[in-house]
Amino acid sequence: MAAPLRRYGLGARWYDVLSGERWVYRAGREAGISLLHPRPGDVVLDLGCGTGLNFAALLTAVGPRGRVIGVDRSPDMLDMARRRVGAAGWSDRVDLVEADAAALDPAEIRDRTDGRGADALLSTYALSVFGEREAAWARAVAAVRPGGRAAVVDMQRPHGPWRVFTPLTLLACATGGADIDAHPWRMLERDADPRSLERAERKGGHLVAVAADLAIHPRP
Repeated sequence: MAAPLRRYGLGARWYDVLSGERWVYRAGREAGISLLHPRPGDVVLDLGCGTGLNFAALLTAVGPRGRVIGVDRSPDMLDMARRRVGAAGWSDRVDLVEADAAALDPAEIRDRTDGRGADALLSTYALSVFGEREAAWARAVAAVRPGGRAAVVDMQRPHGPWRVFTPLTLLACATGGADIDAHPWRMLERDADPRSLERAERKGGHLVAVAADLAIHPRP
């Protein structure tokens, strides 16, 4: 786990430029946030928020009375996120928490939301990097209020004609320390109200977004 995290942190300054965000990965973020259906006034927990690439879209969706709580283990990534927040004037609408997701204290998130917990949980391209993803998932879900919703966006091997790009996707995942075969959205599918499940794929199935209402709240 330490080696991927070091790579992740060391690349913080150039992450937004070199990660393929503009040409590839933004499409997954947009799909996930759309399926999450954040509402005006919601508090969204952004697990593994990185440099804050989800913040603008989330804050637009939750409106001036809503907030985002971004959690990341890397101080370098959070430094870039903090710069983004300051430059955009979001300081009163974004909380940044430096924490290992697998050791996240749900009580801290509830304390930041007047005791009720986050209204929604979003994780984009993060759970596939975590070594202890089940523990991270359980703690994040425990920080969401009963009846809340969650969305997971992550990667898999492309299919159909897009399979020609498989070597590039494997290289991108290896560079970032992600497991392309982790399929972390399955944790959400397991813990969801099946009637509420929504799914979208982008870029030949390389990007998968799954969202649903949470049916259970496992306690860490």
